[in-house]
Amino acid sequence: MMSPFTRNIIANILGKGWPTFVGIACIPLYIRFLGIEAYGLVGVFTALQTVLSLLDLGLSTTANRELARLSGQDASGQASRDLMRTLERVYWSLAILIAVGVAGLAPWLSGTWLRSVHLPGPAMYEALLLMGLAIALQFPSALYAGGLLGLQRQVPYNGIVIVVVTLRGIGAILMLWRVSPTIQAFLAWQAVMSLVLTVATGWLLWRHLPISPAAPRFRSALLRSIWRFAAGMSGISALGVILTQLDKLTLSRLVTLEQFGYYSLATVVASGLYLVASPVYTAAFPRFSQLASRGEMEAVRAVYHKSCQLVAVTVWPMALIIACFARELLLLWTGSAVTAEATHRVLSLLIVGTALNTMAITPLALQLAHGWTRLAFVQNALAVALLAPCIVWMASRYGPAGAAVAWIILNAGYVLVGLTLMHQRLLRGELRTWYLVDTGRPLAASLAVALLCRWAYPSHAAPVAAFGWLATASALTLAAAAAVAPYPRQWVRQLLAGKKPLLRGEVAP
Repeated sequence: MMSPFTRNIIANILGKGWPTFVGIACIPLYIRFLGIEAYGLVGVFTALQTVLSLLDLGLSTTANRELARLSGQDASGQASRDLMRTLERVYWSLAILIAVGVAGLAPWLSGTWLRSVHLPGPAMYEALLLMGLAIALQFPSALYAGGLLGLQRQVPYNGIVIVVVTLRGIGAILMLWRVSPTIQAFLAWQAVMSLVLTVATGWLLWRHLPISPAAPRFRSALLRSIWRFAAGMSGISALGVILTQLDKLTLSRLVTLEQFGYYSLATVVASGLYLVASPVYTAAFPRFSQLASRGEMEAVRAVYHKSCQLVAVTVWPMALIIACFARELLLLWTGSAVTAEATHRVLSLLIVGTALNTMAITPLALQLAHGWTRLAFVQNALAVALLAPCIVWMASRYGPAGAAVAWIILNAGYVLVGLTLMHQRLLRGELRTWYLVDTGRPLAASLAVALLCRWAYPSHAAPVAAFGWLATASALTLAAAAAVAPYPRQWVRQLLAGKKPLLRGEVAP
């Protein structure tokens, strides 16, 4: 029988992995029905969602943290419900602002910013109006999701996500096939499913909130009590969006479109590491918040090392196999030797930088659980200030590979400097364990096995043989990492022995 913490991690993996799979599977059909130009508006839709998510203002993370903290206290029902009613009104006001704002910008965007050869202006205008509606209807679901994660109701939440994503993808294809193969029909269905997601998550949250004697009410005093943490999270999120998009914006002006396309492909592959690491963050953050509110620092320490080891054991094997076999993997996936040759070096660099970035995910969760946003904000602000000129100089001198090296430098700074500063304030004396045990052992074991497999890889292997070899190398690398990390090793041993694994993180590294 699994513990709630482990069950949440598995649910989060499914909740993030399934949407990715559905998206990849549906894209060819979207393009077939819409055409590549109309599908470009789907990219605009995604970009608008990313930018407008900044209006969250850190409130969803605040709801996550506060409900987790309150769940560890007695008679917290009234406070929890008042908090959610207060944040709910703010969120729905922002949703209305999004719909009105996009509608106001639609004439300018469709007439000036977006350039189309075949799509008429009225069609683009209508598409933009539907984009604003869909984004506005889905916007409050982020708040409800934050609340459910804070209450550690991650299994039912991810169940809703999986159902809605499936209906969103299948329904969009049916709309384009049986109703109308237009971007307007596609976006109208997105708006419907956005409303379904928001209603479902909102209903689930209010159903699981603690019972209170009185009806929930809006309290402006609650906003004053949480504004510092929310403001810090808002700043961290805004700078994070800049950091993740800055290399693409810079390179789009410095290199040819063909080179930029290869770089974008490598970025998509490298970002897959977050599908492995982010579920651990999602499960660990509310647990940290709950334990920290009780002052149970020994339990915090145990969960911290457990979570860091889980991230290292899952990320490093995948990252190092991709780095060592980038050309072979790209060739198997795309079937193009030209694409594989042009992309593999950049991918090998980007995957290393992204792996380093994921190593800082659990430490970030610990900081935010303690309400400490300043370190992450200052780190991101300095990174924005320093990364831009670094990318420009290295990209102009070395091309996309230079930008990828800058990404490694940035994340090496997070790991070497940021974590040192964090451990001086939180979990003092645990930095050495993080470097040598939590991260160092899985990294060393994974690297040794990955390099050995690379050395022994048969040249000119047929596709089937190459696939089998890479699958075997991946399994061996994962096994090596798990064997040297204390928590995963004990978990596997107890599982193989038919015993209930010790899943609460009480194992001292």
